[in-house]
Amino acid sequence: DSIVYKTAYGLRLGVDISKPIKAQIDGSFSGFEIVVDYRISNRFYVAAELGNEEETTQEDFSNSTSKGQYIRLGFNYNAYENWLDMNNEIFTGFRYGFSVFDQTLNNYTPNVNSLYFPSENIISPITDTGLTAHWTEFMLGIKVETFKNLFLSASVSYKIMLSVEDQENFKTLFSPGFNRIFETGTGFGFNYTISYLIPFAKK
Repeated sequence: DSIVYKTAYGLRLGVDISKPIKAQIDGSFSGFEIVVDYRISNRFYVAAELGNEEETTQEDFSNSTSKGQYIRLGFNYNAYENWLDMNNEIFTGFRYGFSVFDQTLNNYTPNVNSLYFPSENIISPITDTGLTAHWTEFMLGIKVETFKNLFLSASVSYKIMLSVEDQENFKTLFSPGFNRIFETGTGFGFNYTISYLIPFAKK
């Protein structure tokens, strides 16, 4: 008789530990993210990330701070064929991201090239609240069960901005959940997470 190995189905909860590490290295950033996924079939998982971030961006003529909350919703597909009772993943994924944030123009220097009237740094913070951003992400990552129901995961994502609100008279340079916004409207992200599976059943 052949032996049938069953694998656990349930809710997996965790945190992105790359964000507090980045905050220790980069004093202009702070953030926290909760990750969650739920297995709906042998290969597919519905997944989400919720978090908040604050980033101060220094440019040649300006200094600005963006802070707010975000959520990413989507799915992962496990392309890895596990042996026996292993529960690892090599996955691809898709997310829709949405953030609500405030942006403050902390100070700026008018870009005026004049020998007789040199520009002065203007320190008069201006804040716009309730700005929003929408984007999509394509992901590639690995997830390894290191101990029973305990997982470590690393992933990279390619982000495409769909729309973002700008502060009045100043371009939005950073959106929580998306990271730095470039002229191309695209960007990259990295996650390193630790999570725990709460098993509900085995199939």
